[in-house]
Amino acid sequence: MNLPNKLTLLRIILIPLMMVFLLYQYRGEYSLYARFFALAIFIIAAITDGLDGYIARRQGSVTKFGKLFDPLADKLLISAALISFVGMGRISAWPALLIIGREFAVTGLRMLAAHEGIIITASKLGKAKTLLQISAVIAVMIPKETLNLALDVPKILLWLAVLITLFSGFEYFRKGSKLLLEDKGN
Repeated sequence: MNLPNKLTLLRIILIPLMMVFLLYQYRGEYSLYARFFALAIFIIAAITDGLDGYIARRQGSVTKFGKLFDPLADKLLISAALISFVGMGRISAWPALLIIGREFAVTGLRMLAAHEGIIITASKLGKAKTLLQISAVIAVMIPKETLNLALDVPKILLWLAVLITLFSGFEYFRKGSKLLLEDKGN
């Protein structure tokens, strides 16, 4: 169990802790501190996302565990936050459904490709998608009473994340189907 894998496991462990603080206010008692704890935990988890991959590539310690669990941890983190937001009434179900649906579809495609011995690597657009999703979640987590903005920045970021998420999903399917068809032709 190397350091990048430990960071991935830490991210998974932080998810329920984040949800405890995020949903604390939803249970009737409002605590600004609880929301900020949830935000801090989410930011720490998001940092581990970039850090584990960076360390693994730099040290040449990319593992099968990391290849499987790193993207899974990312999807769990974002999905948990989005589902919580829907339950709290902070966002509508549509953006959550579109983002989570795309994540399941791309994960299924990658698993099918892996079963065929084909690795579909993350693209720059996929990395931009992750960054936008993280930014949108952070924006939604920031308590409204601490912001005084003319525009609904969290909603704008969330829908931008949806657009990039869907577009990158189409790109994965275009790339994946091409690789799968090429492999079948050999």
